[in-house]
Amino acid sequence: MNDTSITIVGNVVDEPKLRNTGAGVPVTSFRIASTSRRFDRDSGSWADNERLFATVTCWRNMAQNVAGSLRKGQPVIVTGRFYCREYKKDDTVRMSYELDAIAVGHDLARGTSQFTKVSRPYAATSVELDPDGLPANLSAQQLEDESELAAAS
Repeated sequence: MNDTSITIVGNVVDEPKLRNTGAGVPVTSFRIASTSRRFDRDSGSWADNERLFATVTCWRNMAQNVAGSLRKGQPVIVTGRFYCREYKKDDTVRMSYELDAIAVGHDLARGTSQFTKVSRPYAATSVELDPDGLPANLSAQQLEDESELAAAS
C-alpha cells in the first residue's frame, strides 16, 4: 500500500490526551496547527496565510512519550502517514486531516529541549537448553516460584 507521508511544523493546539484501547494499547492524540507566512512587498511586512489543523495520533511507546513530553502551545515537528477524511455536520460536508505519527519532536529552531532516553525491558536474549539441546520447559519451575512468592506475600 502506498502511504502518503508528510511533515508538519507547527504548534500543539490542545493538551495531548493519553488513553488505552480496549486491547490495552496506549494511544495519544493531539491537534497541531501550522500557519504558512509570506512577505507582503506592498506593506513591507510578513503576513499569515491559511492555517492547517491536523489531528495527530501516536501509538504504543511513542504515545506514552508524547503524553509525558508535549504541552499545549509548544512548537513541534511531526512526521507521519497523512489521511484526509470527509464527514457531514449540519448538512455540510467537511474535511478532517489526520496524521498517524512516525516521529514527533520539539522544534528546536524555536526553543530548547531536554531529552531523556526511556529504558524498557528487552526480550530474552538467551534460552536455557535441556540435556537434548532443546529449549527447556521451565513452566513447572516458574509456577512453583510464583507460588512461593505468593505465599511469602
